[in-house]
Amino acid sequence: MLATLVIGLREGLEASLIVGIIAAFLRRTGKPLRPMWIGVGIAIALSITVGLILEVVSADLPQAQQEGMESIIGLIAVAVVTGMIGWMNTHARSMKADLEAHAASALRDGTAWALVAMAFLAVLKEGFETSVFLLAAFQSSTSALTAGVGALIGIAAAVAIGIGIFRGGVKLNLSRFFRITGLFLVFVAAGLVLSSLRTAHEAGWIQIGQQRTLDLTWLAPAGSVQAALLTGVLGIPADPRLIEVLGWFAYLLPTLAYLLWPATKRPSVAALPRLRFGLGAGLGLAAIILAISVPLPGSYLPARAALDSGGHATLATSGSRFTLTTDHGGSPVAVSFDRSATTATVRDGASARRWISTETTPQADSPASVSLSQLISLSGGRLPIGVNARQNPGPFTADWASTATTSVWTIGDTLLDAQRSTRTILTLTGGGLTSSRTLTVAAPPATAGVAGTGQGWRVASSYPTTVIRGIAEAASAHSEVLLWKLWLPLALAIAALVLCAYALRARLRGIDSGTRTTAANKAQSRTKPASARA
Repeated sequence: MLATLVIGLREGLEASLIVGIIAAFLRRTGKPLRPMWIGVGIAIALSITVGLILEVVSADLPQAQQEGMESIIGLIAVAVVTGMIGWMNTHARSMKADLEAHAASALRDGTAWALVAMAFLAVLKEGFETSVFLLAAFQSSTSALTAGVGALIGIAAAVAIGIGIFRGGVKLNLSRFFRITGLFLVFVAAGLVLSSLRTAHEAGWIQIGQQRTLDLTWLAPAGSVQAALLTGVLGIPADPRLIEVLGWFAYLLPTLAYLLWPATKRPSVAALPRLRFGLGAGLGLAAIILAISVPLPGSYLPARAALDSGGHATLATSGSRFTLTTDHGGSPVAVSFDRSATTATVRDGASARRWISTETTPQADSPASVSLSQLISLSGGRLPIGVNARQNPGPFTADWASTATTSVWTIGDTLLDAQRSTRTILTLTGGGLTSSRTLTVAAPPATAGVAGTGQGWRVASSYPTTVIRGIAEAASAHSEVLLWKLWLPLALAIAALVLCAYALRARLRGIDSGTRTTAANKAQSRTKPASARA
């Protein structure tokens, strides 16, 4: 409520002063005031309409887009209030005299309609600024009702003060008034910066710098007066994050320095470019130091995956293929995969890609024939479907093959999970069979003289969880490094370039002004009579 009251009071008083001065000039010249009031009413209606449209558009958006809209409105409001504070800090002392001079000039050069247009545009400008700023304050406040009441009280008080000033009953030091309210609004705007960064995170735009920095619940318990002041007025939550604290200080400190710096100690016009160059060089140096000195994060992933029955698996990529190498149960075995032959899937709750490789190897050294009793043993103690003991007494001609299927799941180029399963394919002919029969059987016993087909394996069950956690930690660490190694240095570099550009422009203007003065002096000297030059 307090924040919206000050906003309404400050913006309303500025508009009231402009309208009051224009009304005084129109009355002094005998012009009717009705056209001016119509223009003021239209400007107020347009300002309210802008605020309502922004609110309706924001309310109709999905949740994430609502948060993004609130971030944009908040940053626009910060830009508006910053420009307003800067302009008032420079012109507040002479505001009334400047307005009267502009009104007199408009009336002298044109008609009364020029003053009406001046009132309309002034109220429209203040109304637009107030709508955006109040909307941002409403969105970050804990109660829209109390915020609205505060705004109405502030605007009503501004109108009353404006009327009192021009009727002579109220004496107000405008410079001090705008300075004090500007100081308060700097903290409100810093809170809007913080709130905009939080809603930008909730919209999915900013993921860096989300570590908790402070716990202010001891200072401002929920529902207390302190919480209403801290969160509702200043926009500071009980759990500010790192990026929010950085944004808050980055806005607050330079703005306060500009507002509170004593006028007597401000640099001269000649020294200002040098000061800006110095500040720009300092910011640029800080950006370079941060970009160079912040170390890159280490790896949070294991170098290789342990297998559940001993051994390890490693994944290596090369061009359009990658190779999984295992040392399970003997010499290393490598299986190659085509990187394009993949399917999207979900593994252990994470989005992953899956590759499958199937290899069939004939077993030439396996028994060439199988008896009926051996077939029953291979089939788990029963006859396979399609084989009858009376009609197919055996022995059967046996053709053995081993099929191994390797499945690999990856996240990017990181191994998430893998497993290998083997099976024995037995093709029977003869022995009374009218056609061949293909069966999947257990590996034949060693006593049958059948060569082993190898064992299957899979990655240890704890490994995928370790990988998912490591990838999340690596992404978080990478984001934090980007904050300190890229984004913050980039912001400092941009600020340094802006300061240097302003300093260079001022220097060039000074050189150009000096050149024009010198040329004018020379021309004046040439036009003097010879006797005067002598």
